[in-house]
Amino acid sequence: MVVYCANQCAYCGSSIVPGQRWVREKIHDPSRNGVDAIYRRYHAELFAGQDVSCWEKHQMEQEIARSTAYAA
Repeated sequence: MVVYCANQCAYCGSSIVPGQRWVREKIHDPSRNGVDAIYRRYHAELFAGQDVSCWEKHQMEQEIARSTAYAA
């Protein structure tokens, strides 16, 4: 089981510091039987030398996973 800290990026694991832009993703897990949804946070800003943010990387990985699932 992976545990996510409220002030930690779910993609890179680095802290999200006050003043930094971030995105929150709400996850509904039917296997949790009525327990509230969980939330994951991602950096929305680029780090030096990056082309895309952690959130954008996460979105791209999700899209690739969906497209390969449909192709199989």
